[in-house]
Amino acid sequence: MVETGIPKLDEILGGGIPKGKSLVYYSQPGVEGEVFGMQTVYNTLKSGGNCVFVVSSTIPDIMKGLFKEYGWEIDEYKDRLFLVDAYNPLIGAPSNEKYIVSNPDCIESFNKIITDLIKELPPSTIVFGSLSTIMDLCGEKETIEAVRNWNKMAMLYNHVLVYNFTVWPYTNETLDIIKDDLFNAVISIGSIAERVIFGQYFGILKADWAKETRTSMLFRVLRPGGIKLFIPKILVTGPFDAGKSTFVHALSTQAISVDRLGTTIAMDHGHVDYKGFSADIFGTPGQERFDPIIKLLSGESMGVFLVVDSTNPADFVRAKHMLEITKSYGLPYVVVANKQDMPGALTLDEIREQFNLPGDVPVVPAVAKDKLGVFEAFEVLINKITGGT
Repeated sequence: MVETGIPKLDEILGGGIPKGKSLVYYSQPGVEGEVFGMQTVYNTLKSGGNCVFVVSSTIPDIMKGLFKEYGWEIDEYKDRLFLVDAYNPLIGAPSNEKYIVSNPDCIESFNKIITDLIKELPPSTIVFGSLSTIMDLCGEKETIEAVRNWNKMAMLYNHVLVYNFTVWPYTNETLDIIKDDLFNAVISIGSIAERVIFGQYFGILKADWAKETRTSMLFRVLRPGGIKLFIPKILVTGPFDAGKSTFVHALSTQAISVDRLGTTIAMDHGHVDYKGFSADIFGTPGQERFDPIIKLLSGESMGVFLVVDSTNPADFVRAKHMLEITKSYGLPYVVVANKQDMPGALTLDEIREQFNLPGDVPVVPAVAKDKLGVFEAFEVLINKITGGT
């Protein structure tokens, strides 16, 4: 398997892309689709594999700069990375690359380079930076036939082929062939705007080797960092003094609180980057007068942390009420049993019994002030949100 470098995508694909298979990133105009292929290039190199990157929409030096912009140093892998320059000859500029497409507006010129590489190299990951650029230069039918041939050869020689494709106004016949017939896997990439959530998403339209398809995930592109799965809003709620602010700050790479006289009077706001996920988290005050904030945020959230003080069961009635507000929106939730290091802390089973929680609701032990259990709780909730295990 060749991993794409995007953890959830690789998980859904059953570990990545099998040798001999082809995959296309099918991107709507205006979204950041090219980074998907770039991230697959970098992950292949980092994992010890060989990689070919066909540069057709800009000069190779600019492409190398883009890799650095995402924090991916590719110079150290130059003995295993082969750039195919299909741009400099188009503008009449000299090229420093070993592999050059002499006539980028002629599909036969592409065909010669690609077929030679497929035959000469050991099993590698071959990534096309912009298949749509090749199609614009060489024609739709001509490019489709060439791609069909490359995919067949890659299967014979045990390569993995990955294409970035932007859905410009091509004929319906061309788009149908690309989506339904030409590739083993199609990953759709687009944008979404609904209520306060705005972002980009990818979805698996098909993957003929994977059990699960038709799954979509929001993502954002970080510089540096590349593609991170994006959870727009996670709610952190719980009674007064349960440790919500401490939990938000322990979990976040950056966080702010609005405090007065030592307690939160508005909300905490934090941002998390962890194991390929990027999430914004919002903590609510614990007092009843702020319940409208909980209702407002719950309606726009994708999951909930209920933080409770394990040493103070007297506040569990209030915690149950806060949980009921969020449950009315059908949100996945995790109970964070904070202050587990304190004398008199209830066990997880005791807390589960007090709340009468179903067996599938996780209760995670934590000592938020020491950052213990906070990332474990995050992983558990993310799995519930994304349908993981």
